[in-house]
Formats: sequence, structure tokens, C-alpha cells
Amino acid sequence: MSDTAADHASDRATDQESDGATDRKTRVTILVALAANLVIAAAKAVGGLVAGSPALLSEAAHSVADSLNEVFLLAALRRSRRPADQRHPFGYGKERFFWSLLAAVGIFVMGACFSVFQGVEALRDGAEETSTGYVVGLVVLAVSLIVEGVSLLRALHQVRAQGGGKDALRDPALRTVVAEDGTAVLGVTLAIIGMALHMITGQVVWEASASIAIGALLGYVAYRLGRDARDQLIGEAVDPELADRIRSLLAAEPEIDSVEALFTMRMGLDSTMVAARIDLVPGMDSERVEEVSMRIKESLGRAVSETGEIFLDITDRPAAEEALVAEEAAESPAATGERGGA
Repeated sequence: MSDTAADHASDRATDQESDGATDRKTRVTILVALAANLVIAAAKAVGGLVAGSPALLSEAAHSVADSLNEVFLLAALRRSRRPADQRHPFGYGKERFFWSLLAAVGIFVMGACFSVFQGVEALRDGAEETSTGYVVGLVVLAVSLIVEGVSLLRALHQVRAQGGGKDALRDPALRTVVAEDGTAVLGVTLAIIGMALHMITGQVVWEASASIAIGALLGYVAYRLGRDARDQLIGEAVDPELADRIRSLLAAEPEIDSVEALFTMRMGLDSTMVAARIDLVPGMDSERVEEVSMRIKESLGRAVSETGEIFLDITDRPAAEEALVAEEAAESPAATGERGGA
């Protein structure tokens, strides 16, 4: 193995170790959220049945959906890191996006639809709550708000530890946990407001409206998460800034005359396929073209660590092929006839 290839392999190993450490932190974040949601779901369900509260039962459905989604996300972490094999030569990185899509569907079906149903049922049939029911419901919601807030702080802490902003939220698992916890905090707040207004006014419309609002909120979050997962599953290109950087790195190579086209696709959280159509400077023979192609791939792989597979389509013909074509043209009957006529 050449020194450059060895350096590239070493860089890859270092990146994989870093990615593994990040996955372990994400796994802890998901487990914290899962434990919180399981406890809260049970408390909300019992409190909702005791209080006869549609908003509280909607929040119980929300927490059940979140718990199931955390199981999906744990599966995504485990399955997406499997090495490439003959059946899946580009690896299993897109498993992360698939399970995130299932999580989005779970939020919509189990959370949004049930919450809206509970609100509509309360508006149609009414809901009677006792003073004890109000107290039980508000205590459960207050505790839930604290627990959900702790889980959200844990997720936001990891986002900040990974640099914050868009780059840290590229991981669909972490992005889903942040969205779920943030939505849970807002949903519990809406439920508290709805129950409190119901208790003060005696009008169930407030609590029913809170339940419907929670459903609408969950539906919007599910749509956004599902849209992102869909884009990544069907083949999303890298950010324009990274694509411009890759194009600039290729154009800066002395053997490349021009970059005719550049195509990128995210194959996983930290793996990108790059395909470029390039013109080389004239005058290279076939052996030299092969050496240059390998060197450019290694150089690009070192400069952009997330590039997994790199394909170069060289459109310029090597000098040896050009000479052969010229020789064949010179020996053609047309060319011979022209020389004879002259």
C-alpha cells in the first residue's frame, strides 16, 4: 500500500472512531428520552382516565408515539453502521433515514390523529371533570413538563457539543429526538393551559381545542421530519457549499483541464458518493491517466473525509489513443485518394 493510501486509510479509521463516539452519545440521548417517555406515558394515561381529560389523554398518546419512535431510532443507530457487503456495496447508511421516516409516520398516526380525535370527541360529547381530576391532571402535566424539559436539555447539550447548528442536526436520529422533546414541552404547555381554562370557565372547548392544537402541532412536526427523511432516501445531494468545495479541489489539480459535471449523493450520515466528469490536459498516455486518476481520488478523499466512493469519468482521450486515431485517419482510402490526387 502506498504512503498516500495508508494515510487515507488512517484518516478513515480516525473518522470512524469519532463517528462511533458520536453514535454512543446519541444512543444515550435516545435512551434518556425513551425512559422519560415511558414513565410519562403511563402517568398521563392514568391521570387522563382519572380526570377524564381529553388533553391529558392526547398527551399520553403523544408520549406513547415518542416511545415507539425512540425504539425505531435505536434500530437506526445499530443497523446503519453495518459494513458494506455484496448485496449492499455502498453500505447501510440509508437505514438511518428509513427508520427516521418510520418515526415520522408514528408521530402522525399515533400522536397527531389520536389527539385530533380526542379533541373532536370532547367537543361533540363534552367532558365532565371533578376538582380532584383537575388537580391530578395538572400535577401529572407539571411533572411531565419537568421530565420532558430535562430530556430536551440533554438533547440540546449534545447538539452544542457537536458544534451546534445545521451540521449537528444532520443526524436524523438526533434531529428527531430534539424535535420530539421540543414538541413534547410545547404540547404539555398547551395541555396545561387548556385544562386550566377548562377548570376556570367550566367550558370543555378550551381543553378540546388544546387537544386539537396538539394534534396539529404533531402533524406539522411529522410532516417536516418525514419530508427530510424522504429527501435523503431518494438521493439528496450534499450542501452547495460542500459541492463547490469539491469542484474547486478538483479544478485545482494540475492535470485537470476542466470539471464538466459534478454529481454527489449522501449515502449515509457521514458517507457521500462523488461522481465527476472531467477533462484532463492533453498529451497523457493511458498509464499516466490511470496514475493521475488514483492520485486525484486519494487527494480528494483526504481533503473531504466524508467522501466514501469517488468515481471519475475522464472524457479526454489519452495521447496514445489520439495518435492511433490520427494514424487510422491518415491510412483511410479517402485520405490516400486525396494525397494521390494532389
